[in-house]
Amino acid sequence: MEILFNAGNLPWENHPAVKDVSIKKIITTQRFGKDSPSIIMVKIPVGVEVPEHVHEESEDILFILTGKATMWIDGIGKLKLQKNAVVRVPRDTKHRIFDVTDELLIYDVFSPGIM
Repeated sequence: MEILFNAGNLPWENHPAVKDVSIKKIITTQRFGKDSPSIIMVKIPVGVEVPEHVHEESEDILFILTGKATMWIDGIGKLKLQKNAVVRVPRDTKHRIFDVTDELLIYDVFSPGIM
């Protein structure tokens, strides 16, 4: 198992469920085992929305590296996403990202891992 690697060498892939969104799988349960969290980079272009969805078994922790958008989380409401914002979405909670006015780059952690 690799302890240190260059994430810049990992490929960008199409998001499996959201058109025009790209992901880079950094840490995955497939690569590091079922007890691993999942860590992915997510790139969301201007004007693209991530529709309402739920991660039934995992928390979703987002760290915004660049960009601006709005996020809605059930029970909380609307939040402004911008550089250095950190958002924790509890497991089994509806959420979505919309109104992307500056391309988002997100460091996204799921615990337990989802991929």
